[in-house]
Amino acid sequence: MADIFPFRGIRYNIEKIGDLANVATPPYDVISDEEQDMYYERHPNNIIRLDKGKETANDDGRDNPYTRAAEYFKNWLSDGILLQDRNPCFYLTSVEFTINDRTYTRFGLIARVRLEPFEKGIILPHEETYSKIKSERLELMKACHANFSHIFSIYTDKDNIMDRLKSAVSDSPPENEFTDDAGHHHKMWCIADPKTQEAVTESLKKRRLFIADGHHRYETALTYRDWLAENTPNFGPEHPANFIMMYLCSIEDRGLIILPTHRLLTKVSAAERNTFIHKADHHFDIQTFSFDENNPDQEKAQARSKLLAAMEAETDKHIIGVYIKGYPEFYAFTLKPDVMKQKFGNEIPEPLRELDVTVLTRIILTELLEFDHKDLDDETLINYTSNATEAIETVDNGEYDMSFILNPPSNEQVRNIAEAGYTMPRKTTFYYPKAVTGQVMNSLEA
Repeated sequence: MADIFPFRGIRYNIEKIGDLANVATPPYDVISDEEQDMYYERHPNNIIRLDKGKETANDDGRDNPYTRAAEYFKNWLSDGILLQDRNPCFYLTSVEFTINDRTYTRFGLIARVRLEPFEKGIILPHEETYSKIKSERLELMKACHANFSHIFSIYTDKDNIMDRLKSAVSDSPPENEFTDDAGHHHKMWCIADPKTQEAVTESLKKRRLFIADGHHRYETALTYRDWLAENTPNFGPEHPANFIMMYLCSIEDRGLIILPTHRLLTKVSAAERNTFIHKADHHFDIQTFSFDENNPDQEKAQARSKLLAAMEAETDKHIIGVYIKGYPEFYAFTLKPDVMKQKFGNEIPEPLRELDVTVLTRIILTELLEFDHKDLDDETLINYTSNATEAIETVDNGEYDMSFILNPPSNEQVRNIAEAGYTMPRKTTFYYPKAVTGQVMNSLEA
């Protein structure tokens, strides 16, 4: 079903760069302005200049982050900072990381995958997207004609193809190896053996791919392909723009970890905050964890721990943590039985009703706080973090008015929802760690 092939990747010249940690970054969408500055200062050839270039007050149609990225890319290729592999390769990667004192290793295959519209059921999304982000990524692709970062997708590895790839490189040192700022250790091997490549391509033809991260980039790639086809004579099915670079991970991989994505709200008035708990009582059983606001440090930490423990103990129920500016207490909202079915049984399919983020979006944001569709698409009203402590502290410092703490969905939920043709609300999943940017790039030029 899925067409997956090796490709001639573009990689940093280690002889000129040295440690790849100097030039690699997380994906553009999780990089703050402060981190962007840090990566700019770290190395003159850091990939931040390609994938998330800085804006200036003098930007115009001829000189902007996208045109500057194209110029950097062209110059780095001509100067030998970047080199394109002579032979098509699959790129096997591993990342070793620690969560809650447990160490995991996740393996991924970077390959070139044929773009397919979602309605064909070969490559499936699970989340909705933001229109503004897609327009920005399209401008970058039009200027540079390349993939600098890859789509993170998952698949069911019934043929144990990942084990075959691991065996193929078991006696070989990695092509590159580095440790990033988070302490995650990355390795990458190039697999050029035609027999191994053919086995991978044939095995994965039987698989559906589920986008775990990179929905905006994938939808943008479809738009870019159509734009290029309209403006390129003799544009054919094998033109590189018909493909996209993907990082493929087995859903059976023990290192495939989903973190929760907590919601942070701005512009919630004092009047709305004051009536919120009373309004929510109709839909939720509410447990309160109070602390002394005059001497909060120790008591607050204990209350927060009790909230998180209550949520961890009730992952089989719809339970949401709530923290409100000006209130010295945390709340655990547990949805009352059958509320979602009674209110949305004829509107929302059951797999989506079972998501905590759907409960949050439809009951709390839409009904209790009266957010409309435009509000839900407004990044100035809703922000996100996977760190519960940060979600709480940003309310304390006045940056946000309310925070909602969520349990993460499971990989099985993601797969089931995608297979059924449904999409989750935006920012439902946070696969951790993100697939690093800078190990390999993909040209989209003929």
